[in-house]
Amino acid sequence: MQLTAKYIDMESAEFTAVLHTEDAREIGVREQDRVRIKHERSSAVTVVQTTDTVVKKGDVGILGKAWSALGPDPDELIEVVATSKPESIEFIKKKMDDKELTTEEIRTIIGDICSHNLSNIELSSYIASLYINGMNLRETADLTKAMVETGETIKFDRSQVFDFHSIGGCPGNKITLIVVPIVAAAGLLIPKTSSRAISSAAGTSDIVEVFARVDFDGNKLRSIAEATGGALVWGGSVNLAPADDLIIRVEYPLGIDPHAQLLASVMSKKKAVGAEYLAIDIPMGEETKAPTMEKAKAYAKDFVDLGEMLGIHVECAITYGGQPVGRAIGPALEAREAIAILEGEQHPSSVVEKACGVAGMLLEMSGIKQGEVKAQELLTSGNALDKFREIVAAQGGNPNIGSADIKIGQHSYDVTANRCGYVNSISNKELVALARAAGSPQDKGAGVLLHKKRGNRVDEGEAVLTIYADIRAKLDQAVELSRKLTPVTIEGMILDKLPYNRTMVIEQTFSPPRSP
Repeated sequence: MQLTAKYIDMESAEFTAVLHTEDAREIGVREQDRVRIKHERSSAVTVVQTTDTVVKKGDVGILGKAWSALGPDPDELIEVVATSKPESIEFIKKKMDDKELTTEEIRTIIGDICSHNLSNIELSSYIASLYINGMNLRETADLTKAMVETGETIKFDRSQVFDFHSIGGCPGNKITLIVVPIVAAAGLLIPKTSSRAISSAAGTSDIVEVFARVDFDGNKLRSIAEATGGALVWGGSVNLAPADDLIIRVEYPLGIDPHAQLLASVMSKKKAVGAEYLAIDIPMGEETKAPTMEKAKAYAKDFVDLGEMLGIHVECAITYGGQPVGRAIGPALEAREAIAILEGEQHPSSVVEKACGVAGMLLEMSGIKQGEVKAQELLTSGNALDKFREIVAAQGGNPNIGSADIKIGQHSYDVTANRCGYVNSISNKELVALARAAGSPQDKGAGVLLHKKRGNRVDEGEAVLTIYADIRAKLDQAVELSRKLTPVTIEGMILDKLPYNRTMVIEQTFSPPRSP
C-alpha cells in the first residue's frame, strides 16, 4: 500500500510506525505486528501502532529514529507492506524454556536488537529469560562476540591497551576519575569508556559531563587517547556494542541486570576498544551486586574465564562495598571530591586507597613493580593531576579545572541525628534513593554528602548527611523521603537494659570500627 510519510516527534526503543486503523486492517496487520516501509533509497522493518486520530487514513506516522534511518522526504509516498515477525522471537522462547542457545541463534537475537526489529515486550522477555535462566560461559562468550560484531571497533597505533571497569552497586565510586590519569601518567594507554547511571545516583559519564564533553565518536576517542594516553568518554556515543544501550533501556524500568548480560556488557566494550589488560572492581556488600564473598568470587572467576576466551588478561579486585566510597554521591559532588584528591587531598581515605590499589593492579600488569606504591607517587607528585587536566582539555573542558570550580546544588537540607551514639550501618540503596529524589543524575548539582560513616561518633542534632538539589521542589521531595527512610543507623554503646535480680545487665556487642 502506498501511504504518505509523516514525521512524529516522539521516540521509542524500537522502530515504530503509526497506521490509521482502517489502513492497518487493509494491510492485514494489528498492534505489535510488523510492516516493512520502503522507498527507492531505503527500507526498514517497524513495529505497528494503530490509531483513529493521530494520523489520518492514507498517512503513515514514523517515529524519531525510524524516520532518521529511513530518510524519507516529508509527505513522500512510500510503500508499506506486512512482514513476518523476526526469527529471534522463537530463540527467545527457547531461552525462556531454559534451553541452551547456539552461536547462530545468539547472533540472530543481537542482530534483531540492533536493527530495532524487536518490540519492547519482546526485548523485555529476552532480558527476563536471561535473568531467570541465565547463560553458560560458552553462550556468554558468544553473546559478547555478537555484541562486538554489531558495533564499531577501535584499533590503536600504540600496543598494550589497558582498561578498568567497576560492576557497580556501591554509590560514590568515582575512582575512575583518579585511576585513568594515574595509569596514563605512567605512560600507559587507557581509553576508558563509561556508562551513564541506570539505577545509581551517577555513572562515570554523568560525573565527567560536569566539567567536560563525553560524547565522541570512535575516531575522536582514538585521537584523544593516543594524544593524552587516556580518555573519559561515554560508551553510548562511540557505538561500541550498540545492542547494550538498547538492552539497558529495558533493564532500567525492570530494575534488573542479568548476570550473563552484565558480563557481556562489560567485556564487549572492552574487546571493542582492543583492551588486552583489564582490571575489574567487584564491590562486595549487603546491598551490592555481590552481597557475599562467595558471590564476589563467582563474579571474578567468570570475568577471568571469559577474558581468557576473548583474549583479554583480566584481574579482579573484590572491594569493600558495605557503604559508599568516599562521602559524595551525585555528579557534581563526586566530581568535586575526585578532583580535590587529584589536587593533593588525602581524604576520604577510602577513595584514595581504592583508586591507588586498582591503578596499581594495572601498572603491575604492564611490568611496573610495586604498582600501588607507584600509583600513590604519581598521585601525590601532581603528575596525575596534570594528566587529568590534559585529558579534560582534549575533551573540550577547562584545562585549569579545580575542585573549587565545581558548582553543586544551590538548595540543601541537613539530615540530623535524633540521638547520640555511633554510626552502626549505612544503607547504600536508601542514600541512592535520596540522591535520585533530589534530581541526580539528570540535575548535576543534586546528590547527597555523607558527613558520618560507619564507626563515627555522632551527637544528637548533628548533621549526618546533607541533601543537595538544583530545584527547590525536588529538594522538598527528597526531604520528605528522608523522613520515611533510615539511610544511617545510629546505635548507643548500651544496646538494651534488662532487669535481672534488680541488677542492670549490659552486653556491649557493638564496637565501633575504624572509619574507612
